[in-house]
Amino acid sequence: MHIEHQTRYNLSFTAVSLRPELARIVAEHYMQVGNWDMTKVRILSSNALQCRSVNSAVRMERELRKRLKCLTDRQIAILAQATVEDRAAIAWLAALKYIRFVFDFATEVLREKIATHDPILRPSDYESYADNQSVSHPELTQLAASSKNKIRQVLLLMLAEAGLLAPSTALGTLQRPVLSPTVLEAIIADNPCWLAGFLFSDAEIRSLS
Repeated sequence: MHIEHQTRYNLSFTAVSLRPELARIVAEHYMQVGNWDMTKVRILSSNALQCRSVNSAVRMERELRKRLKCLTDRQIAILAQATVEDRAAIAWLAALKYIRFVFDFATEVLREKIATHDPILRPSDYESYADNQSVSHPELTQLAASSKNKIRQVLLLMLAEAGLLAPSTALGTLQRPVLSPTVLEAIIADNPCWLAGFLFSDAEIRSLS
C-alpha cells in the first residue's frame, strides 16, 4: 500500500454518512460551475440538500464537499451522472480518500476477515480495531462515549450504503461490492491502492496496476 498516512485521524465525519444521493447533488453543482466556493454558495442558498436547519446544511455540505474534493474529475462525473450502484461506489471512494480512519478499518479489518473466510462482522472486531489504533492515535482515547458510539454508528451505516455490509447476525455480513468497469477504470487510473477499501487483496491490486 502506498497511501499517505495522516498524523491524526479526522473524526469529524459523523455529520453525514455516505448519502450517495446528496453527494450526487454536490457533484452536479460542482460540474455546473467548476468552483468549490461557488458550489458551496449555490447549495446553501438553495437548500439543495433539503436540510431542516441552516446548521445541519452547513455541516453536511462542508463534509460532503471535503470528501468530493479528494476525487478526480472523472470520479466526480461518475458520481453526478452514473447509476445508483456506481454513485454508491464513488461516494464510498470519497470517504476512503478523505477519512483515514475509515480506510484503515476497511483495509486492516474487513479485508482480513474476507481473506480468512470470516464474513461476520462482530462488535469485538470494531472494538479491537479502535483499541489497537488508539496506541498510535491518542485522539481516539480523548473522545466522549457518545462520540465513540456515533463514529461506530456512522461507519457501519457507510458500510451498508456502500454495499459492503448486509443485515445478518452480529453487526452484519461482509461482502465485496461488484464494481462496474466504469468505476474500476476510474479508480485504477487514479491509484489502484484504493481498491483495498473495496476489499481487493494485494495480489489482485498488483494484477490490475
